[in-house]
Amino acid sequence: MNLTHIIITAFWFSMSFFSGAEKTPILLADPTIFYHDGTYYLYGTSGNDKNLGFEVYVSKNLKSWKRSDKNDGYALKKGESYGDIGFWAPQVFEFEGMFYMAYTANEHIAIASSASPLGPFTQTEKKDLQAPVKQIDPYVFIDDDGKKYLYHVRLTEGNRLYVAELKDDFSGIKEETLTYCFHAEEPWENTQNVDWTVSEGPAIIKHQGLYYFIYSANDFRNPDYAVGYAVSESPMGPWTKSTSNPIFDKADAGINGSGHGDFFVDAKGKLRYVLHTHNSDEQVSPRKTALIELEFKEDGNEPDYLVVKDRSFKFLEVD
Repeated sequence: MNLTHIIITAFWFSMSFFSGAEKTPILLADPTIFYHDGTYYLYGTSGNDKNLGFEVYVSKNLKSWKRSDKNDGYALKKGESYGDIGFWAPQVFEFEGMFYMAYTANEHIAIASSASPLGPFTQTEKKDLQAPVKQIDPYVFIDDDGKKYLYHVRLTEGNRLYVAELKDDFSGIKEETLTYCFHAEEPWENTQNVDWTVSEGPAIIKHQGLYYFIYSANDFRNPDYAVGYAVSESPMGPWTKSTSNPIFDKADAGINGSGHGDFFVDAKGKLRYVLHTHNSDEQVSPRKTALIELEFKEDGNEPDYLVVKDRSFKFLEVD
């Protein structure tokens, strides 16, 4: 190798080193990505302070992320909508030209609105969706017929998954439609054999007329926190859990605690799922944000099954 080659090699090595040094992991748990008008918006449970609201990061390519410079970097800030503590597990969706955020605070569910995905998401009347028990992890699904559904977790004899039809103005559920979906009963869903089992993080995909219910099981602090899914012919169930569960776990990620996320379709039409992992195999928090790609596979006369594309796992970083 001559001197010119040495200089060029050293230059690119230094550029690579400093470029890598500039990026840091995004520390959002229970993440969700909302794609709108060529931009990806990332929200989640803050690894900095869960009591201030929801940060938002933006990207054009899913690779380079920057925290928003609007509203101090928060899409929803404490005091502008319901909640004092524990801002967890947001979901953002669009309906009739407005943007909505369903989220958890004070171990209850609320829905705020905004004219922009960047927020601020606010409520005229700062209130939650009334319920006789604590409820968390909302996911709003609007079906082809226009009916709105709230999938969520109720803290009753464990973290159990429920669904109910929402009122048209998102102000609450239609109580008579509240339906139990399922909870953690299988060995992979309760590896520590606890009495209070955990199933959470719902997300619903409609595919070829069937409803795919993605969820996570085990306590998030458990290294075996993992992702599975169930299928139904109706948004209300009954649900049949996949025999291939879990479809993503610590063995696939190469790090403990992989789960609780949301799906979206990217600019190229690929189905993606954003989730979190533990900070390391020795430390749970602050949790790291990561991305995987999902695929539907044909299975003869059976419903298509959902799989994670090999080697699609990657952590998200902020420039």
